[in-house]
Amino acid sequence: MSSSAIPPPTGSDNTNFPEDASLPGERFEVRQTHPSGDYTPDPKKSFPLSPARKALVDDIIALYEMKPTVERVKRYTPDCVYNDQFVYADDRYKMAGQWFALPKLFRSAASHGYQVVTNDRDLIQFKHEEAWTFKIIPKTAVINALVSLSLDPATIDSDFIRVKYHKDQANDKDYSNEGLGATFKKWQADNVVKYMDCPEVKAFEADKNAGKDPRRTYGSGGKEGDAPIKNL
Repeated sequence: MSSSAIPPPTGSDNTNFPEDASLPGERFEVRQTHPSGDYTPDPKKSFPLSPARKALVDDIIALYEMKPTVERVKRYTPDCVYNDQFVYADDRYKMAGQWFALPKLFRSAASHGYQVVTNDRDLIQFKHEEAWTFKIIPKTAVINALVSLSLDPATIDSDFIRVKYHKDQANDKDYSNEGLGATFKKWQADNVVKYMDCPEVKAFEADKNAGKDPRRTYGSGGKEGDAPIKNL
């Protein structure tokens, strides 16, 4: 790749989302279809990040590695959305419930590296490899995924950048946000937090009243569902 194609560490001038930070996280979803669904990272090819952006990614990786803290969960705005294969959480209280619940399900979680492939002004995307070892079944699953962090307009230029929408996409297609799977994902996030009786999660309880938009649906996770093909 030529040096001219590498965005500056502080992010390129490209923008993808509204500049109004008061809008709820649902308005900050990025969508894409990948030609192959191969998200194996090559850290040597990772775009450089500024110290503030690197600190954000480091905190997100630490959350994936089951090292949640109140300060790391504060990387999300109160009205954030988290969307992956198993979870759809639409505020920071539910998000905290998910991160602090992981040790109940997994014995360990280790990041095997990441590659930043997008560093726009308001969006960071990286390919990520994570090994999850289950608690009850002695088995380790290695998952490669594309992690998309849609940045909060109010904190993009600060030392503590926050996230409006966090998407973890492990397949070539995006999420349609419809059907039984989508219903289960939202039910899971809505209910897990009710059983998380720890002060770290309760610290975010007020966020359950954060502004929300209805979950957007697309009919499909492919390009016909507003998920254009991007060879990231």
